[in-house]
Amino acid sequence: MKKRGTAALLGLTMIALTACGGGGKTDGAQTIADGGKTPEVKKDPITLSVFGLGVKEEEFNDRFKGVLEKKFPYITFKYVAPDKGNSLPELVARGEIPDLIRTDVPNLKNNYLDLKLGTDLNELVKKYKYDLTRFNAPFIQEMIDAGQTGALYGLPYPPYFPLVLTYNKSVFDKFGVPYPKDGMNWDDAYEIAKKMSRTEGTNVYRGFSGNIMAMLRDNTYGYPILDPNADQLYDMEKWKPLFNNLKRFYDLPNNQIAATRPAEINDAFNKGNVAMQANQYSQYAPIPKEIEWDIVTYPTLKDVPKKMAWRGPAYWSISATSKYKDDAFQVIMAMVSDEVQLADSKKGMLPVVTNKSIQDAYGQDRPDLSSKNMKALFYYQEWAPYSPKRKAGLANVATADQQNLMAQTFHDVASNKVDVNTGLRQLDEKLKAELAKEKSK
Repeated sequence: MKKRGTAALLGLTMIALTACGGGGKTDGAQTIADGGKTPEVKKDPITLSVFGLGVKEEEFNDRFKGVLEKKFPYITFKYVAPDKGNSLPELVARGEIPDLIRTDVPNLKNNYLDLKLGTDLNELVKKYKYDLTRFNAPFIQEMIDAGQTGALYGLPYPPYFPLVLTYNKSVFDKFGVPYPKDGMNWDDAYEIAKKMSRTEGTNVYRGFSGNIMAMLRDNTYGYPILDPNADQLYDMEKWKPLFNNLKRFYDLPNNQIAATRPAEINDAFNKGNVAMQANQYSQYAPIPKEIEWDIVTYPTLKDVPKKMAWRGPAYWSISATSKYKDDAFQVIMAMVSDEVQLADSKKGMLPVVTNKSIQDAYGQDRPDLSSKNMKALFYYQEWAPYSPKRKAGLANVATADQQNLMAQTFHDVASNKVDVNTGLRQLDEKLKAELAKEKSK
């Protein structure tokens, strides 16, 4: 994929490495991973504990452990399961502060920076002559913008999450309606949803469902939720058309939104009676095998250039308290190397680098994807802009909290609890209340 422009140069789990033991002396130089060089060193044994939230130990082992043990024979990797009482804030409170943390943009503030763990990687990038241009540009710049300080708080790793329109082929076949196509706009999708929202006996077939949070947060205009320069909701008049565009789908007969947000995102399509769902493409949200599904491009807005809507990847970050920042950075370089990303790409994880050979290898080890329209993931060659972040020095609300407030507001609107104007005014008030809490800390 092509990079986004200069203005766009630079969200699942947390994995941390807690080091014990000593380091060693530098002796010569060798390439440790794609993108940079590191001194060849002889190290005393150390133990790095790996903390994961949402990522199972099996995934970490499959993707990283073998490569890391080969490259770092002096390191013993110990995985700590995120059981009750082992959240990152709880570990920090107990003084068990990890060295290496898996972060993302939505939770960067509340689950990294607010815990006083931020470490600027720019000095390590410079020290190891690490090439940041190997990554898709928006992933780097968004992380820098999210931190508000100009620091680079993490390096991205696969996968990222483009928005797509998933459809149930069996439902379309049942009613003899042609499948959706790549390149459709929202009006095209709406016309299909009208045809597919129907009843048959006691069965209700919905034409459309969607991950509202993702669709609003990752809108192709790049509108932010919280105004970058003022303590309020960003331009209410600009949000109204986006709300209205999506609400019309839920106003269709037989296409009422599910009672709860999780049900709308997770349950609706997987029950087999929804024709189309707009959502992030993610291997972490598998569709039941009994559903014969495929994907096409995410619908576009008529007045916006056709670009890919997306949610960025997770990042590897280093704790400010770590005594082993160099070791941690070397481990990061290995985990985002071409070697690892090629293996990831073959398994169906979208790579975060510009290397075309790695992109072209996508899904090669996944026979179940061979019959799917995977070219939809690469159909639009330009990235939609990510939303601008808050101006440095202004109080802020965690992105995760902003997007939850926005999504719940839309759910209330789509459920006809409030109208669009009232809902957006209430959202503005809630954001201001959250900012007041931040200022009082």
